[in-house]
Amino acid sequence: MLALPFQRPFLIGVVHLLPTPGSPGYAPSSGSWLARAREDADALVAGGCHGLIVENFGDTPFFPDHVPAETIASLALGLSTVIEGAQGIPVGVNVLRNDARAALGLCAATGASFLRVNVHTGAMITDQGLIEGQAAQTLRERQRLQLTTPILADVHVKHAVPVATESIADAARDAVHRGHADALVVSGSATGSPADMQDLQVVREAVGPGIPILVGSGCTLDNVTQCLDWADGLIVGTALKQDGDVHRAVDVDRVRALVSAVESA
Repeated sequence: MLALPFQRPFLIGVVHLLPTPGSPGYAPSSGSWLARAREDADALVAGGCHGLIVENFGDTPFFPDHVPAETIASLALGLSTVIEGAQGIPVGVNVLRNDARAALGLCAATGASFLRVNVHTGAMITDQGLIEGQAAQTLRERQRLQLTTPILADVHVKHAVPVATESIADAARDAVHRGHADALVVSGSATGSPADMQDLQVVREAVGPGIPILVGSGCTLDNVTQCLDWADGLIVGTALKQDGDVHRAVDVDRVRALVSAVESA
């Protein structure tokens, strides 16, 4: 298992990219998506986040697995821009919906510090259809590229339901012991939805204290302490935006408040 570049407890702020070239929402006349990425990253850094993660969040509807070349190129630009301004803070990537191979290539090319994979093991029914985990390919590609980049794997990821009747505890154990994930992510049912505290407890008890667990959605000032009772860190996007609106820019005051709460927990 590869170690995460963080000390518990930690907060990873999300840089949600606006629609990138080639996606249905992209409009060249609407302003620079790259400038917005840098502005949001600067606010997350100024607010004290311990890490950042870049996602092609605006590229809906997502491809289920392999994204096109222009999306990878856009993410490379976005990642490089964010890393340049991150002042040494670890920066990761999540290629939505589930292109772990592209994420590995981006880590190799940009020096990104970690990647998140929504479906690493098992199979999920999603709004993109059936998505199957590709842990065997992902781990072998990481070895081939000689990367020491930790994989953060979702367990029963949001916006999805498992194909099988496996419990979240079994899914967590499989992701770690058979899929060799380096950390697990537990989220709610959708973007911005809080994780179920019972799920967090079950996952923690299933994999033990040595596996980092992150809350992947819905963490706010109201539940941060409760989340960190079971989790080592948080991945937060929506709650750090102006008025808590995921489509707006990052609010540095909201970032500072949540970072303070995390560090005090």
